Amino acid sequence: MKPAENALILHETADFLIVNKPAGLGTVPGGWVSSEESLVELLETRYGRVWTVHRLDKGTSGVMVFARTAAAHRTLSLLFETRKVRKTYHAILIGNPPWEEHTARHPLRFDVGHSHRTVVDHGRGKQSETTIRVLQRFHGYCLIEAHPETGRTHQVRVHAYALGFPLLGDDLYGVERDSISRLQRPALHAYSLEFEYEGKPFSFTAPYPNDFVEALNKIRAG
Repeated sequence: MKPAENALILHETADFLIVNKPAGLGTVPGGWVSSEESLVELLETRYGRVWTVHRLDKGTSGVMVFARTAAAHRTLSLLFETRKVRKTYHAILIGNPPWEEHTARHPLRFDVGHSHRTVVDHGRGKQSETTIRVLQRFHGYCLIEAHPETGRTHQVRVHAYALGFPLLGDDLYGVERDSISRLQRPALHAYSLEFEYEGKPFSFTAPYPNDFVEALNKIRAG
């Protein structure tokens, strides 16, 4: 598999693959630049047919699960649909919230306008819930852990923005590029997945990518 350095296989079974997705790589074919390779296409060059169970934004890094059989796809998809998969994200926020933990429940409506943004919409938005906990505080920034209970597009990013603490590097939601970290994407990493498959518990963690680590180091150094 040519992109092994970029798309790291964390775990492999006959039923599913656990992958550490790199930022900048789309999950599935399509998007504005149709000639770009996707993570699914890269995986299929080595493993043959794989099924997409869930997605991460192109700019988001971190742990994902792909099914290797139709039966596994049905089982895993049902786990996500019934909220039996615990998803943990880590992100760098601009600012320091006055709380240590908070649950955002802003209703969200997605695919709005030419930029296809997700927005808070109390009239037509779908029920959404994200629990955010502060892990570390820095001067003007913080590292947080987020647990989305629902799976709306850009949910963590929009809830953080709605609370007044947008993600570092997230220019889609009105944040200018940061001169300290120079991160070229939203500072969001899918840190872990936990689920039970056929009676056996699984837990997988994806280490931070280099650009996320470098941004943290620069922020720590001021």
